[in-house]
Amino acid sequence: MSQKFSNTTSDYLEWDTMLNLVRKLYNNQNYKISLLIACGCFFGLRISDLLGLTWEQLLTFDTFELIEKKTGKKRVVKINSQLQKHIQDCFVKINPINISDNCFMSQKNSVYSIQRVNVILKEIKTKYNLKINNISSHSFRKTFGRAVYNNAGDNSEMALVKLSELFNHSDIKTTRKYLGLRQEELLETYELLRF
Repeated sequence: MSQKFSNTTSDYLEWDTMLNLVRKLYNNQNYKISLLIACGCFFGLRISDLLGLTWEQLLTFDTFELIEKKTGKKRVVKINSQLQKHIQDCFVKINPINISDNCFMSQKNSVYSIQRVNVILKEIKTKYNLKINNISSHSFRKTFGRAVYNNAGDNSEMALVKLSELFNHSDIKTTRKYLGLRQEELLETYELLRF
């Protein structure tokens, strides 16, 4: 729970920073959190939907369907071929009892809570000296959005249209604001002046 009048906006991770973190966590045998961050940043799902994923969804096909908890809308997610390898590697290391089990089970044999994930992320930020102001589980979704936008090149407006639809935003202006693009564009105005 946030304090009254506090800033609770999440920031995004630079894509390379996220990939390095996923690899470091895996190498340090923190397979579940490595997988959680990777899936969060590659899928762009809300944390409530991520935590509900099962091994069967991630291992059976290269796409899966889910009904988003917040919106009640159906979403189809494609699993990147490079991410599939990481999912399989984590599956082998975690060695769950059943393929129908949830992927993100705590040591207490229950699905991680959103609050617990956020505590873990703050610990990781400190331990791995991440250059991000406000990290939370929502940072995954923003990392996904910024990576799609940044990699679109000349098609950045089309990327915003696609992201707006994936995020179920009412319009592209909302997506621009959500990704922090609007604020960056406004601040660039000050750079137009010369002294």
